[in-house]
Amino acid sequence: MGMTITEKILAKHAGVDFVEPGEIVKANLDLVLGNDITAPIAIKVFEETGASDVFDKDRIAIVPDHSVPNKDIKSAELVNICRKFAKKYNITNFFELSKMGIEHTLLPDEGLVGPGDCVIGADSHTCTYGALGAFSTGVGSTDLGCAMAVGNTWFKIPEQIKFVYYGKLNKWVSGKDLILYTIGKIGVDGALYKSMEFTGEVIDVLDMAGRFTMCNMAIEAGGKNGIIAPDEKTMAFVNGRLKRSMEVLQSDKDAKYSQVVEINCSELEPQVSFPHLPENTKNVSEATGIEIQQAVIGSCTNGRIEDMRVAAEILKGRKVNPSVRCIVIPGTHDIHLQMTREGITEILLEAGACVSTPTCGPCLGGHMGVLAKGERAISTTNRNFVGRMGHTESEVYLASPAIAAASAVLGRIGSPEEL
Repeated sequence: MGMTITEKILAKHAGVDFVEPGEIVKANLDLVLGNDITAPIAIKVFEETGASDVFDKDRIAIVPDHSVPNKDIKSAELVNICRKFAKKYNITNFFELSKMGIEHTLLPDEGLVGPGDCVIGADSHTCTYGALGAFSTGVGSTDLGCAMAVGNTWFKIPEQIKFVYYGKLNKWVSGKDLILYTIGKIGVDGALYKSMEFTGEVIDVLDMAGRFTMCNMAIEAGGKNGIIAPDEKTMAFVNGRLKRSMEVLQSDKDAKYSQVVEINCSELEPQVSFPHLPENTKNVSEATGIEIQQAVIGSCTNGRIEDMRVAAEILKGRKVNPSVRCIVIPGTHDIHLQMTREGITEILLEAGACVSTPTCGPCLGGHMGVLAKGERAISTTNRNFVGRMGHTESEVYLASPAIAAASAVLGRIGSPEEL
């Protein structure tokens, strides 16, 4: 019997020829990741192990991104813990301010993750890197702390779900719409501790930005990981970036899946996820008329240059509605710089948007766009739980950059088709 790409990666890193769902393996890691919220806890655990050094200074990444630039004394102290640890152990990949970015956008762009890798991060959206054909998943800070010492960790091999997307995408339908629709179809626990393998003719034509978005939100369906087998688009992305060797793997034709889900994309229109769960998705045509006070475009889910270009295309020559605060957050410093070079930043500013330095900020209700009681936001972020972006009586609607930008102009949820 064959194996899926996820099973092959885990088998390789566990040093065995074959694995199957339910099996427990100890796998070596290509990269371990922490941020300014999770790394300080992991550092404490690392110190408690008694280790005299990290397992590999080049295979640890620490990315302060949740509360930077530091929003208060507490966040400054947390980043300082990370900074001192990175200096003490000569961590190669410590990113801050001018070299920084939102971790899950930054690491692929910096060539730190590639096809065939096995990666953990103390952040649930570490599953983003599956877009490159890597196995990547979120863990707790305790696991991260131990992994920084020994370079491996334990996994239970997940069951596999194959998603097949066929047909042709309608205008303004993106990877964000595909994953929102998928989560709406199977529910927030529909892939609980399972591997979500995204395949089909629609995935073949989807750009890397869309693929990153889809894998990023696998966790919103409960998935252990999201993954897309590498192809020529993957190779075009990693070539010239990747800082180490890679192994391109594919699922075997006779690989076993616990479930196969087929989705006809020709019938899809842009999606909006209503409060207070990502699974509460509706067509955008069912959401028009809902007034908003804030629009957020960015985050690790939709902060790539392609997302910024979509926002600029819609906002060019238009004005953000006076009742709306439009906040745009590029995923990395380099993306921000590219926006400036392409004139995107000027277009956004002239439209009345606020363009921020890279930060997770409003996504977790930290800063740079916290909601007051009764306010509504449309956002390209990944979660819309109660109180996620601020007050427990505020509301977050999830959507693509196209829908968020159009809504910022309309002052209510709507589509670019209305402009």
